[in-house]
Amino acid sequence: MEPVSNGPLPKLTTTTFPSIPLLSKHLHSTLMELARVSALLLLISIQVLSILKKWNPIFHLLPLSCFFLFFLLKPLLIKPHIYIVDFSCFKPPNFCRIPISSFLENASMIKPFDKQGIDFMAKLIKSSGLGETTHLSPSLFYIPPISNLQEHIKEFHMVIFPVMQDLLSKTNLSPQKIDILIVNCSSLCSSPSLSSIIINKYKIRDDIKSFNVTGMGCSAGILSIHLAINLLKVHKNSNAVVLSTEITSAGWYAGNDKSKLLANSIFRMGGAAILLTNKEGSRNISKYRLLHAVRINRAFDDRAYNSTVREEDENGALGVSVTHDVVKVVGETVRTNIAVLGSFILPLSEKFKVGVSMFRKRFIRKSAEVYVPDFKRVIQHFVMPALGRTSSLIRDIGKGLKLGKIDTEASLMTLRRFGNQSSSSSWYVLAYLEAKERMKKGDKVWQLGFGSGPKCISFVWECNRPFVGESSKGPWADCIDQYPVHSLY
Repeated sequence: MEPVSNGPLPKLTTTTFPSIPLLSKHLHSTLMELARVSALLLLISIQVLSILKKWNPIFHLLPLSCFFLFFLLKPLLIKPHIYIVDFSCFKPPNFCRIPISSFLENASMIKPFDKQGIDFMAKLIKSSGLGETTHLSPSLFYIPPISNLQEHIKEFHMVIFPVMQDLLSKTNLSPQKIDILIVNCSSLCSSPSLSSIIINKYKIRDDIKSFNVTGMGCSAGILSIHLAINLLKVHKNSNAVVLSTEITSAGWYAGNDKSKLLANSIFRMGGAAILLTNKEGSRNISKYRLLHAVRINRAFDDRAYNSTVREEDENGALGVSVTHDVVKVVGETVRTNIAVLGSFILPLSEKFKVGVSMFRKRFIRKSAEVYVPDFKRVIQHFVMPALGRTSSLIRDIGKGLKLGKIDTEASLMTLRRFGNQSSSSSWYVLAYLEAKERMKKGDKVWQLGFGSGPKCISFVWECNRPFVGESSKGPWADCIDQYPVHSLY
């Protein structure tokens, strides 16, 4: 498998022509919106005309009856609202902090790594945007590092138990009130399962619907939220807890294959606990309400499928191989997801511009560029995960979406402060926005997640209530005033 390229990252743009199904989605969405507007105008016209022409009173009642019948039946037809009540992020203790110089010094004393491997990891770290305050498992501070099942479970306990307890405390939720439990971790698959460890620890009741999600890569945290959402659509009046983490000691690679050294260089400790509910009684205390969810999977494409693979090297050392195709694959997967999401949330004028430009490129002038819609017309905050080989990936996605520096700030600062935390990174980005007190009631938040497979998931949340004192809470409490670091732009 070809290793990660050292060259510059290709730019992520949204100008590549989407597939015919996406064009049909845009056209269908636009036509449906036109149909809804036309129906409303027709009802109003009938009502006005009946008044002007002094028609029989029945003509007054007909459009009004249709109007009121629609609003009476609509609540019965729509699915229950899904809310994020609150979430918690793990803040690693200071004794787990690993400055860049210490990491490289320790790595140079570990036997499997040669000088070329150390130099390659140094280049990866330098270009990644990581700062001096990221964290690793205590077992990786030993020389050589200790990587066995017992240490993996210890790290899981160290991350998940505190963050779970913090979530239960801040939401005043008893473990007996949890109806659905989902735990995701791609690097560790134990028996009993990680979800069973939680059930045993908190003595959760015997009819709990528990799931253990593994092998889903960096998108696993957002994917688990999607699973919880689908379950909450079926099981009424329920609470769902999602726990996301990756075990750094389980993902450690002890070899010199350059395509597998990325995980050692930029992946760091992190974990998050999220409480979701469909109980309308929790509406006023919940932080966010779900508006839209879009999920895309490109595992059918061999090139995309093989861009990130966990496998053994020639000496039997297990690691995650990342090919030079990964950035292009991410761009294609994200672009497809964005196109579908845009058909749901963009205003009619933006959809029309996209549709016209796609038609022109398809049938009139092949060289024409597809119009990039202005998502900032409907979205106030952008939560892109702090992932990727370098911080340039975050900037390129922002550039492709015509976002400003402030829109990518939260992701870049999370990558610098905490490193690439894989499946839990998205929640640290959201916590940054809250700590900066930028979130206002009614604001729309776009949460984007992508990972190996490859998969891409988008959520649009609406801020449900004002936040008070978030700057003194969570993982950013003691350092939020130090960010942003302007030298990163």
